[in-house]
Amino acid sequence: MTLLRDRDLARAFDHASHTYDRLTALSPGYRTDLLRSARRLRLPRGGAGLHLLDLGCGTGASTRALLRAAPHARITAVDASSGMLRRARAKPWPAHVRFRHLTAEEVATAGKGPYDAVFAAYLFRNVTDPDGVLAAVRSLLRPGGRLAVHEYSLSGSAAHRALWTAVCRGVIVPAGTLGGNRALYHHLWRSVLDFDEAPDFADRLENAGFTGVRAVPVAGWQTGIVHTFLARNGSATTAEDDR
Repeated sequence: MTLLRDRDLARAFDHASHTYDRLTALSPGYRTDLLRSARRLRLPRGGAGLHLLDLGCGTGASTRALLRAAPHARITAVDASSGMLRRARAKPWPAHVRFRHLTAEEVATAGKGPYDAVFAAYLFRNVTDPDGVLAAVRSLLRPGGRLAVHEYSLSGSAAHRALWTAVCRGVIVPAGTLGGNRALYHHLWRSVLDFDEAPDFADRLENAGFTGVRAVPVAGWQTGIVHTFLARNGSATTAEDDR
């Protein structure tokens, strides 16, 4: 079975949207890890006066994490799947959080930037042209703007690769199959195996022109499987540096 891309992937997420939150809730630390990654943006003053982009927001779990990390920021959240967006929009949000139906590739021409920070969770292994999307992100970020990518990106260890496959074969793909979404969760398994390992994605960020690139493994069972990648668009413009 080949990986899903573009419209096929968006349709698969549309179909899975009604069970997506229930399945992610079964993953220990899923929402906590998103919040930790959002907080690693280290946005000052609770985000007051800042405009943030949640790129690939899904049903809004990453948006909620970003809102908790920066409760005073204006947040624009976008996703390519109309089904996932319907689930996100149905949840309670303050007026300064807005959702838009856009692909990652369309965001650069949508006219809503520039942004002070971009948060992208579980996005880059799903796009056809990650370098093109990174270029778009840089064009949307203010100079010194911050990027946090929360992504399945294996460490390079054979043990972590084997653990991911075991979890997918034993839990994730069977659970997705019960919900009628085997293709999507098989895609999840294979897309992680095929995507950049953490050092390679860090290199990709640097090659795209980002500075101060760091890869931080998440805690718990996903250590070595999920990483937070932190970077800036050029030099920092504030005295507060990432630590």
